[in-house]
Amino acid sequence: MRTFFIEGDDIYSFGLGLDEDEDVIPYFSRRIGLVDGHGGVAVGTRPGPGVVDDHTFMGVARIKHNLWREFLGWRDRDGWRPLGRSGSWLGGGDFTYATSRFRGDKNFRIGAWTLATGRDDLGKDATAQGFKIDYPNDLVDMAVTYKRIGRDFDPSIGFVPRAAVQLWNAAPNFSPRLSRGPIQQMFFEFEPSLATDLGGRWESYRVFWAPINWRFRSGDRVEFNAVPVGERLDEPFEVASEVVIPRGAYEWMRYRLEAGTARKRRLYAQVTWWFGGFYDGTLDQYQWTGAWNPKPIVTVEFSGERNVGRLVTGNFIQTVTGTRLRLNLSPNLTIASYIQYDTDSELVGTNTRLRWTFRPVADLFIVYNHNVRSTLDRWRPDSNQLLVKLQYAWRM
Repeated sequence: MRTFFIEGDDIYSFGLGLDEDEDVIPYFSRRIGLVDGHGGVAVGTRPGPGVVDDHTFMGVARIKHNLWREFLGWRDRDGWRPLGRSGSWLGGGDFTYATSRFRGDKNFRIGAWTLATGRDDLGKDATAQGFKIDYPNDLVDMAVTYKRIGRDFDPSIGFVPRAAVQLWNAAPNFSPRLSRGPIQQMFFEFEPSLATDLGGRWESYRVFWAPINWRFRSGDRVEFNAVPVGERLDEPFEVASEVVIPRGAYEWMRYRLEAGTARKRRLYAQVTWWFGGFYDGTLDQYQWTGAWNPKPIVTVEFSGERNVGRLVTGNFIQTVTGTRLRLNLSPNLTIASYIQYDTDSELVGTNTRLRWTFRPVADLFIVYNHNVRSTLDRWRPDSNQLLVKLQYAWRM
């Protein structure tokens, strides 16, 4: 459903690697017009509860220019004062070079970016920088990424989940194809990541390793992973309701077994089991996903996850499951309905969307959301929402 609202948002894509990892999001559309969790996409505000400044202008601009068949970009945005953030601004530049003719016929990309933000109450370390070197090819796929996020970097209409850090990621992967036998391709993956504070002390690390990741000629696949993990908590962390992990440095090992059938089959399924350590205890994660196509016009998708944690400070069980029904009534008319339930919120949510392409350049979307919550052992309506969107393209 998210694509219903963010169509065309990719024009604001900024910085090689930022859209993939989301460690820094300079422009976060969900922040625009939001005050105390209420609002919508807008360019101005008016008086309301919690609003400090009654009249605020918010603007976003993105400039791109091709250079040597690649592009140089500049981004600027201004204004976010509903909560009293006067003088708020953010600007930045990025450069990306990409070619498919490196060493003859290989892909190669390199990019760098920088961002700076300002506000009356911000400190001096309000910048972020980074680079990525990428060699994305079929046999050998390698990449190195670095980001530095300043202590005071706080974009008003962006999003930064973790400030005052340096982030390193690497991915030297090797994927040979076999000419004979049942195995079509083998993926040997090694992807370490490290987060340190600005002084170099480690805060977290994760080493994703896949000694077995085989894709068979039938389309089926199996995978085994061993993943060392480390996390330093500077304050207690509530991992589940009434289950709190004390502050401290933790290191543990996670393992994964995964198997999936070919997506070309009428019934496709994939099951995953994560197991091993988790902070000062253990965690088992069971995940499943798949689809059934009984008729060409009917698709039933299913997914879910169940987490069973056993920690020193307590145990927890979390479950979320969902099912989606798709009806492709014609090339121009589709209906999809999704229902989901999770044990934490005890909420059953449904989302139904109709898309009608009544002309090659025109689409009509009708979306209905309905949520029901379990309260005092009774199911009660929680919310309802009806959305209509008409899209029409004029070609000059």
